[in-house]
Amino acid sequence: MKGFLTAIGVILLSLSLFACSDIGIGVSEDKVYTLYRDSTVDKGMRIHVATFDVNESQAYNKENCEIARDLFEGQPGVSVTYWCEKGYYRE
Repeated sequence: MKGFLTAIGVILLSLSLFACSDIGIGVSEDKVYTLYRDSTVDKGMRIHVATFDVNESQAYNKENCEIARDLFEGQPGVSVTYWCEKGYYRE
């Protein structure tokens, strides 16, 4: 439970930092990363979790996506896979 609360805290802190930045406005798609997960029922399913489109460098958005991925996957009992892809959400 402590790990879960820590992860939620980190995610909320990240979101508050994003709110203070230029988000999504005029950001070229080559800087954007999107976090997806699969389903416990259908491992081929792509479920959108979050989009990282802060008007910073590509590395910045990629790193934040990977941190979120690791936090979600690191929770006890998680049986789905999370992954980051370059660009905005695609089905």
